[in-house]
Amino acid sequence: MSTDAMETTTVRINRLKIVLAEQNRKGKWLAEQLGKNEATISRWCSNTAQPSLEMLVKIASILNVDPRTLINGK
Repeated sequence: MSTDAMETTTVRINRLKIVLAEQNRKGKWLAEQLGKNEATISRWCSNTAQPSLEMLVKIASILNVDPRTLINGK
């Protein structure tokens, strides 16, 4: 598999970007709530990096959702 093919098939592990959009929230807002860098939240939203399970639970609490809604499952 070429590098180009790998870049276009990013696995969407989390649904953070979708849940933020559903709640009309921005990554900047979440970064402020968590005391994290906005770039970190951006990487999570684009699925280029993943938050820890502990962080996902904290994010779910802030967004008032079940943590399972933040994970892309079938």
